[in-house]
Amino acid sequence: MTKLIVICGATATGKSGLALNLAMRLGSVILSADSRQVYREFDIGTAKPILAEQKSVPHYLIDICNPTDIMTVADYQEQAQSLVASLSVSPLLLVGGTGLYIRSIVQGMKIPRVAPDKQLRSQLEFLGQTTLYGILQQVDTLAAQKIHANDIVRTLRALEVFYITGKPISQQQGENPPNYPILQIGLDCDVKKLELRIHKRTEQMIANGLVAEVEYLCQKYGADLPLLNTLGYQEIKQYLAGDISLDEAKELTVLHTRQFAKRQRTWFRAYSHIEWFDANDPDLLEKVWQRVKNFCCSKL
Repeated sequence: MTKLIVICGATATGKSGLALNLAMRLGSVILSADSRQVYREFDIGTAKPILAEQKSVPHYLIDICNPTDIMTVADYQEQAQSLVASLSVSPLLLVGGTGLYIRSIVQGMKIPRVAPDKQLRSQLEFLGQTTLYGILQQVDTLAAQKIHANDIVRTLRALEVFYITGKPISQQQGENPPNYPILQIGLDCDVKKLELRIHKRTEQMIANGLVAEVEYLCQKYGADLPLLNTLGYQEIKQYLAGDISLDEAKELTVLHTRQFAKRQRTWFRAYSHIEWFDANDPDLLEKVWQRVKNFCCSKL
């Protein structure tokens, strides 16, 4: 039976490097759980594994979608579950910081297969969040109880699913956990140390050519491409537009990355099944390796 090892945690905690070392020792493969690495051509700003790393260990769920398309959680789940079922390697490594991607696999989330409808959303947004939430309370009381009154994103999604399918989203959700063993390993460290790691990674991305990457993507797809408004790309885009200096772009990238990492830490800390390791521990690889060996050798 397949076994799955999850490597998760906030951005810049070294998940990819640890996973690469583990995969080489195990003779395994890596399934990416990163919501931006699925898109082609967005490489440096998403910290996508370089080609040499992808050649040393097979990577899946990277570069599977065009930047102009939308990869939903349901799309990701379908492809990931298909790979888990078809790959003969065991254990498999699921690696990344996108909590919903990981949750969709390890908890078997039931996700309504409803694609985003821009026209419907535009019509709904015109009503305003207060009215929208009031409507949600009427058509799907259970969903409204789980969604904050100010959460426009989830409110819109719930109403979108209701109006397209005619059924409340709460009736279409749930979980169907997989029947294979799963080990979840989380990487974390002191906030100050994480900030230093974020600073270092931001500088490295600039040195690796992030400015040229953003310039190329803006020229090819237009500066209004939604993906170019995400972390790292938006700040460099502001620099290219002459709105801020490169140093200011770096500072903003670090700030926004810190804020994003804080949200990630909060998300992952809510799951009790994750076993945590210090990302800055000099013996991190060996400690995780011992845990992985115990997991691999355990009986089903």
